[in-house]
Amino acid sequence: MNQPIPEVTDKDVIRIVRRDLPKTQFDEVISILNEYGTEGWQRSVSRVRLAVLKLANGDLEALRREIEAAKRDYRDVLAYAEYPEYMQKVSPSSRLADEEKERIIRSDWNQYQNWLNRK
Repeated sequence: MNQPIPEVTDKDVIRIVRRDLPKTQFDEVISILNEYGTEGWQRSVSRVRLAVLKLANGDLEALRREIEAAKRDYRDVLAYAEYPEYMQKVSPSSRLADEEKERIIRSDWNQYQNWLNRK
């Protein structure tokens, strides 16, 4: 089983900012998020911005740290936001059965979808 890849948009980013952060911080948060996506090598802009928001968990300082991490290597924030259990339990040397890896992938996908779609 391959790890699913979320399909998200800028509208999702705005919705999550409004959901998870105070209205008074909206402009500042958007400004921080807009720091990612300015370079040609920075891919999947909306997806990475959502990953940063998820990892920051409403904390403005954490948001700044995570956006800096994304600017260095966006794959790091994607991996830890979208596949947290997989990142903890599966390594090249792990001896987990394929069924357990699939269970972890499904679990990670469900937790991400629950976070994304929470009201």
